[in-house]
Amino acid sequence: MAAKRELGFVELTTLGKGTIELAGFVDDSIVDGPGLRVTVFAQGCPHACPGCHNPETWTSGVGREMTVTDIYERIHRNPLFTGVTFSGGDPLFQPSGFADLATLCKAGGYEVACYTGWTFEELQERMKNEPDVRRLLEHVDVLIDGRFVRELRSLSAAWRGSTNQRILNVPESLLAGEAVLESSARWT
Repeated sequence: MAAKRELGFVELTTLGKGTIELAGFVDDSIVDGPGLRVTVFAQGCPHACPGCHNPETWTSGVGREMTVTDIYERIHRNPLFTGVTFSGGDPLFQPSGFADLATLCKAGGYEVACYTGWTFEELQERMKNEPDVRRLLEHVDVLIDGRFVRELRSLSAAWRGSTNQRILNVPESLLAGEAVLESSARWT
């Protein structure tokens, strides 16, 4: 993992202007990925999976609007965080703001993980017409993809709610043009 660093004024002012509608944060999370992380919960999700862990995050327009800069500064305040996890709701429902935040987080030396109800294959289709989807994925290390399926719920599926969901290495997946499973022991 890259060493954390302070971001320059240009990076913060260029990327930090956008906003994200949030459902909330969990600081010091140990359940949304390996290590000590901060989890950023998006407000808004089109999937409405039966049995969803966070149904209160489905409706957009009822969350708290924050600038990308303010979110990043909250993350960066704690020097013990090693990673950032985007959850929800669905961060891919707001790809522009989360792309900016992921760019800042990667530049700051954090590992970035992202949960989404879309599969990687569905995101590949979206990337054809939505450049912010690609821009977000280009700054994500690990993607947990796929809708939650109550019938496939498993307490033994590391970092996932149901066994259909995959833990993907995003840089390798983008390079290969197909889903590549994460092989790091930290994530499996």
